[in-house]
Parts: sequence; structure tokens; C-alpha cells
Amino acid sequence: MNEHINFAFFDEGSKREIRRATLKAVAIPGYQVPFASREMPIARGWGTGGLQLTLSCILPEDHLKVMDQGSDESVNAISIKNLITSTTGVQITQDTGQATLIQSRHRIPEVPLSAGQILVLQVPTPEPLRHVEPRERLTKKLHAEAEYSGAWLMLFEQIMKYGRMATGADHPVRTAGRYVMAPSPIPKFDNPKMDHSEALILLGAGREKKIYAVPPYTSVVSLDFEDVPFEAESFAGKKCCLCGAEHVYLDEILEADGTVRYQCNDTSYCLNRRSRREEN
Repeated sequence: MNEHINFAFFDEGSKREIRRATLKAVAIPGYQVPFASREMPIARGWGTGGLQLTLSCILPEDHLKVMDQGSDESVNAISIKNLITSTTGVQITQDTGQATLIQSRHRIPEVPLSAGQILVLQVPTPEPLRHVEPRERLTKKLHAEAEYSGAWLMLFEQIMKYGRMATGADHPVRTAGRYVMAPSPIPKFDNPKMDHSEALILLGAGREKKIYAVPPYTSVVSLDFEDVPFEAESFAGKKCCLCGAEHVYLDEILEADGTVRYQCNDTSYCLNRRSRREEN
């Protein structure tokens, strides 16, 4: 830890302000709470909202995991880990089960999260109604009136055009039977993981200055229709070429000779499976 910088980078007043907004978000699942987004030593749009949540929640005894689109070793993940460790001295882990605090971009880990863990998701666009209403004042009114026909209209237009709901990621969800929220650009495959999750899920958008949350054991239902139910990506009949995992989110890799192979998107999950297989 850098002794010339305050623990977790921020001054204590800034951390208290972010924590107050976070507590309000936890108390009202799915509701977007405005907060005074701070200037960070990384550009807005590179995870400043999630990073501010992590820095305001982290404790010296925490074990931190940072992943970016399934990888623990991407440039973005490494840069965030370097900043956090240099200002806190906390231990870093790639093992989801050992982590007490997980910051992620575009994925929820394959290993089911447990009670006591906190998952922080980076969010570029927190407003699920932004595509139908650009004015913030009116989107707030729509949320207050629970008027979400615009979200269903977007999905209906996709069905009419493509024959299915074509949201590859960031498929809107209804939280605790009330607020419709953007789950961050996670693939539809990860949406069911939010439903009644044992872990606390925090979502932060630094550029948009919003924090929202999904408390543990909260209902999270992906929007759909009675005659067109929600369907996540299917990898039936496919498995990871490295660890043999099935029923996980897989990356499709095209080889130079034209053959296609599949590999776990969650790299630490894949490494742990291979390590256990070698030990046995």
C-alpha cells in the first residue's frame, strides 16, 4: 500500500457519500440512485463507476477478484487491480470462491456466488429506457409510474424483425417485482444468475453518475412475453476444449484451418477445472 495515499484512494468523506448512495440503492432494489461521481485516474467509460463502488466498500481483510469479459488478465482488469492494490494492499485472487469482493465487466462468474460476497458490475448505460426516451426528467417519471411499455416495445420490434428477442446482452430485467433495470452488458446467459443470488450485487455507472443494486435473495426476472419466453444463449452439445466444461458460457474460436472449437469464457473457472483434473 502507498503510505502517501489515503486507504482506497478516496478521502473518507467521498467514501461516506458513495456508501450512503449505495445503502439507498440496496434499500430500493433496481432504483437508480444519483451520486457525485468522482474524478478517477482512469478515463470515464473504463469502469469508473464500478471502481468507485469497490474503493468505497473494500476493507483491508478483503480478497479481491477483478475480471473483464471473463478474463482476469485483460489490460482493463490488470490496471484496476494495480490501482486498488497500490492504495489498499489487499490480497488478489483469481478464485471466485475465495474472493470476498469481485469487480467485473460484462460477465458474472460461472461459480455460483455465496452469502457474504459482493459483486460489483461496471455499467456504461444504466437507463433501460434510454432508447425510447432520451430526456432524463421523463425517464424518471416513467419509472415513478412503472410505465415500462417502451421496454416491451423494443423487444416486440425485435421479434417482428428477427423472429426472436435479439438482445445479445444487457437484456432488461424487473427487480423485486417493481423497477425495470439494465443488468449491465452481461450476456443473457448470465441474467438468471442474478435471480435470488446469495451475494449482494452492486452496479455503478461513473459517467452517468448512477448507482443501483440487487440485494441478496431478490427476485430478478428477464422481460419477455407469454408466447415468446425469455431464452438465454444455448451451448447444448458443446463443451470446452481445454477443461471439458459444459453448461457454461463458451467462446467460439475459429482456427486457421476453418475448424471451430469452444473454450470457457471464464478463464479462472477453466484453469481451476484443469488444475483439479491434473491433481486427480
